Amino acid sequence: MEWQQLEYFKIVAQTQHVTHAADLLSISQPALSRSIAKLEEELGFLLFDRRGKNIILNPYGQLFLEHVERAMQEIVDGKQMILDLLHPDWGSVSLSFLHSLGSNLVPGLLSKFRAANPNIQFKLFQNATNFLLEQLNAGEIDLCLCAPVTTNENIEWEPLFAEELFVIVPTGHRLAKRASITLDEIKDEPVVTFKKDYGLRILADQLFKEEGLDPFITFEGEEIMTVAGLVEAKLGIALIPHVFGLDKTNISFLPISTPTCQRIIGLASTKGKYLSPAAQKFKNFVLNEFR
Repeated sequence: MEWQQLEYFKIVAQTQHVTHAADLLSISQPALSRSIAKLEEELGFLLFDRRGKNIILNPYGQLFLEHVERAMQEIVDGKQMILDLLHPDWGSVSLSFLHSLGSNLVPGLLSKFRAANPNIQFKLFQNATNFLLEQLNAGEIDLCLCAPVTTNENIEWEPLFAEELFVIVPTGHRLAKRASITLDEIKDEPVVTFKKDYGLRILADQLFKEEGLDPFITFEGEEIMTVAGLVEAKLGIALIPHVFGLDKTNISFLPISTPTCQRIIGLASTKGKYLSPAAQKFKNFVLNEFR
């Protein structure tokens, strides 16, 4: 059994289509089919069910795939661990974070960290919490700055700080000059919010529900800047954290006196996943910054 055979099997299992897999691997379809057939012969059982031109991973193949992925990752991690030991002050950290943290918080952390660790490089990703956690769970990133994680047992999450949420309204709105409001004062207002699987939307829906509010939603966006822009255009009000750069827009940030409206930002990582010395050093740095 060879590494290349396992790589070929993994791609075929993921695509469940020999032609597509062959294209991805830049080999001929017959050569790929022979490799899979040879692997099945060596194992002594079939990995796929053949249905015409299509192939479907069978239960034996599914179980074998789980072990192959784990074994291959162990080998990759082992190689990386040795390289890290040879060069402990060099390395790369893959970090993902929410869009709202990219304008001020993340650049500040990276600048301070790299001043003391100039040889450590970063691969950065921005997205909504659910997409970031998918990347983290797939092993594509080392660390993630995001909202709380409660449904995935493979991910550990350590709180860093609380971020206050405000009701934002356009300049000239009836509430714009108020020093603070209660959340139930917006019960008759149209609301601009986020898509349903986004962390801020889930949190906003929870807060509205607890106050017995059923807001009329005019738009569902993906980024805070877009939502704020639509509020500025008088399409509704919104519930968002304060983001660097929004002070120059024609909107007002209204603190909420009741109930307490905030989201917790924390640092997430995958349980049991090997972190390089560079990634571990950055993780420790971030945790110390907020202690």
